[in-house]
Amino acid sequence: MDQSATSEPKISEAAFRALAFEGVPYAGQLGCRIERFEAGLLTIRMPYQELLQRPGGTICGPALMALADVTLYGVVMSMIGEVALAVTTDMTIHFLSRPSPRDVIATGRLLKLGRRLAVGEVTMGSDGDAREICHVIGTYAIPPQLP
Repeated sequence: MDQSATSEPKISEAAFRALAFEGVPYAGQLGCRIERFEAGLLTIRMPYQELLQRPGGTICGPALMALADVTLYGVVMSMIGEVALAVTTDMTIHFLSRPSPRDVIATGRLLKLGRRLAVGEVTMGSDGDAREICHVIGTYAIPPQLP
């Protein structure tokens, strides 16, 4: 589903940033930066911080899951506009390789958009490393529009 070539995002990058990183203070603590914001396509960089480290010198799974969730949220918002109460209903994450202690780059894209559900995927890699570190498929519930 490549709608990015045919439409503008239905929310501005600044409005999404405020919604995701100020509206959810935990996500804001990750220090993420949006690198690409298009309709149905989003790339976010999560800078490496010692706070994200787990034993073994790698990045903890909860931080990667939070990055995946905020990336999917952005993909959905880019297609439907600001719907603050859209929520994650399902997220499956496959950890494929050990992330290096460096920035993580997440790229999300929309797979299917319906009236009530949106399905997307996120791939992640460590900055400067070609290996994919995880693959995520997630579903967001879109609340009904009130009259």
